[in-house]
Amino acid sequence: MSATTIDAAGLAALQRSASQGIHRIPIPTPFAIGDVGVYLIEGDAPALVDAGPNSATALGALGLRLAERGYALTDIAHLFITHQHIDHTGLAGEIAARSGAQVVALDVLAPVLRDWVHHSEQDDDDAFLLMSRHGVEAHVAEALHAVASIVRGWGAPATVGQVVIDGGTVRLGDHDFDVHWRPGHSPSDTILHDTQRGIVIAGDHLLKDISSNAVIARPLGRWDGSRPKPLVQYRESLRATRALEAEVVLGGHGGPVTDHRELIDARLAEHERRAEQFLDILGGGPLTAHEIATAKWGEVAIKQVFLTLSEVIGHLDLLLDAGVVIEDRSEHVIRFARA
Repeated sequence: MSATTIDAAGLAALQRSASQGIHRIPIPTPFAIGDVGVYLIEGDAPALVDAGPNSATALGALGLRLAERGYALTDIAHLFITHQHIDHTGLAGEIAARSGAQVVALDVLAPVLRDWVHHSEQDDDDAFLLMSRHGVEAHVAEALHAVASIVRGWGAPATVGQVVIDGGTVRLGDHDFDVHWRPGHSPSDTILHDTQRGIVIAGDHLLKDISSNAVIARPLGRWDGSRPKPLVQYRESLRATRALEAEVVLGGHGGPVTDHRELIDARLAEHERRAEQFLDILGGGPLTAHEIATAKWGEVAIKQVFLTLSEVIGHLDLLLDAGVVIEDRSEHVIRFARA
């Protein structure tokens, strides 16, 4: 999403942030979401937050936009990564190699970036199993699994030189940030909170124009093998972010958020409304998650199989926790029904 789509209030918020030395740099991606917002933080040791996808186009755009601000890539001292998705991590290793910048990331994210190839292959295998267990036709799941190896090319390994922890602090440019782990959209979502200036840099944790997908992914660290519940986790993370004092939240896509509490309340209510819609769809009898997605979105459930599955299963988890839906795992293909 380009800067031209940001409304007047959003542009004013970006100007206020820029006056505090934080500049949004839109970097092109090959994905439907459009540009990703990378943030330049000025100071004696300039820093970037997020990197863009691994492409010559993205690298060229980053260099051009930095030059417009009077900087070269070699000026960058630190590169903070907010989460593991490739539109945010792909260029991290290349930027570090060209600039000498130190990559900074949450402790649980560091091994993911280091072992990127193994981790991404594992994620793709997990996605294939999830699709097959939730009703996606075998030939569709197999085709998507094959295509995933191509998409992985937009990511690349990176070595983390500085590890931060949830609840810790980090200095980027001339700003001191509190570090908060906010899993849900991904297992590694991290936000930065400048309490002095009331600025949050949020990656994809909270976006103004679209609701962040709570994508099903293998948890980081210890895992008991049970199905992750990212939407349940995401709602907990949103509530924690709601409690922060902030004048502006700078997201990874689209414009800034100027009333994070109002937006978070709207997102939480939206989750509850969508869960009710899926409960209504189950009124006709037991269905797989893919059948529910197809009933809700039609062809979109084929074109964006994994995202729509994550959406459906996440909301079914809310209904399961409420005791109004049951899950039948007696066969390989899982079905859901009203309780």
